[in-house]
Amino acid sequence: MKNARWLKMLAVVISLIFIGTAVQAATWKISHVRPQGTAIDKDLHWFADELKKASNSKMKTKIYPASALGDYTVVQERVGLGAVDMACQPPASAADKRFQMVYFPYMVESWEQARKNYSPGAPIRNIVGELYALQGIQLLAAWPVYFGGISLNRDAVAPGDPDAAKGIKLRVPPMKTFQLLADTTGYLGTPIPFSDAFTAVQTGVVDGVIGSGAEGYYSSFRDVTKTYIPSNTHFEVWYLIINKETYDDLTPDQQQILQGVADEFESRRWESAKADQAANEKRLADFGADIVNITPEEIAATAAKVQELVWPEVLKDVGVDWGQGVLDAIIK
Repeated sequence: MKNARWLKMLAVVISLIFIGTAVQAATWKISHVRPQGTAIDKDLHWFADELKKASNSKMKTKIYPASALGDYTVVQERVGLGAVDMACQPPASAADKRFQMVYFPYMVESWEQARKNYSPGAPIRNIVGELYALQGIQLLAAWPVYFGGISLNRDAVAPGDPDAAKGIKLRVPPMKTFQLLADTTGYLGTPIPFSDAFTAVQTGVVDGVIGSGAEGYYSSFRDVTKTYIPSNTHFEVWYLIINKETYDDLTPDQQQILQGVADEFESRRWESAKADQAANEKRLADFGADIVNITPEEIAATAAKVQELVWPEVLKDVGVDWGQGVLDAIIK
């Protein structure tokens, strides 16, 4: 009887050891929105390799490109729930409208100003981290993508004049910021999910797309991009995030290793992002798109109109006092 009890206890101990080993050896799933071989895919593979080396193979990851684990809005929710471990993607405003703040059009003017505001410890970065934390998500790093523009499957009409009625339908993300941006600058904004956007342009439901930049248009819309207007509509940043409980379960040393690799992942991107934007504009041109540059003065006139008419409306959506506090904190 004693032997049987002892054997049962031993079996329990052994099973717990194996469970602990399995947890320690678990491979984290990382989701992102672009196809294999793109800049974010390459950078995440660098991150995965460096993390594995730095942790002596204690922290291993598997990359899931091209939204294989779901649309980014769904993935953000799943990261918060722990169903997906990590992601590097745009923030989704469906669960919290205040995430629209990071898409405010014409909020920063240059790469230098953007880095001041989105780097660790900067105002916008801190706000984004706080919003993620409310959803059970730990923010690890930022991955700056581009200044946005407009992709058209036709010729442009008065691209530098925000007061001209252009008669051009644009697909906009289902978000108030981009709807108002399109409408206020002379376009006809039409909210369409990203998954349907290419077909909408291809079939003529809309004439083009706003809400992305050269990298996004080359990756997903190059076959239907006849004209690209680099109008600096907004500054796009994606964030490397991890489920908060998963992060909290790590030892302090493991957290330090993870954050250290994430910091380098971000730093490397800040050094290459501006050149990457120019390279993607060239890729679009080489693929046959007409790049219609507008002058700094035209961009400034558009920004002034958007700030006057669009910002107050979006502030009502996110909370005027809270949103104005974010805008007031922007470093010039």
